[in-house]
Amino acid sequence: MKKILIPAFVILLASCAEKKDDGKVDSNDIKNSASADGKVTSDLPEMKFEEETYDFGKMTQGEKVSHAFIFKNTGSESLIISGASGSCGCTVPEWPKEPIRPGGEGKINVVFNSEGKSGAMEKTVTVITNCEPATKILRIKAEIIVPEVAR
Repeated sequence: MKKILIPAFVILLASCAEKKDDGKVDSNDIKNSASADGKVTSDLPEMKFEEETYDFGKMTQGEKVSHAFIFKNTGSESLIISGASGSCGCTVPEWPKEPIRPGGEGKINVVFNSEGKSGAMEKTVTVITNCEPATKILRIKAEIIVPEVAR
């Protein structure tokens, strides 16, 4: 009986010690950016975008358009996006759910629906991360043209 339990125990310990990289957030990926006294206590991820504002230009009312905001983690720790939200229901972001390792790239795809809108528009997407500062604002712009109705 002891001959069976000892190898089983060793296998169990070895499997617990093994770290998987399954793309999910691990507690080791989360760092506290500052202590209570405001001193930085660890290295942090840093999110650098190719652009933070995108102008769709002129578009016809009712069109749905999208744009991908490309970013890179230029920091020294894994970047985690915990959420992203548009300033209204017409602006819908999609973001990576897995950690972005140092040097890695990702994209936030923003879909804008111009249904019922007219004139100059500026909408925002607020991205929540484990960077310092924790929020990043992305902007989209458009001039929405209302088609004339034939009489």
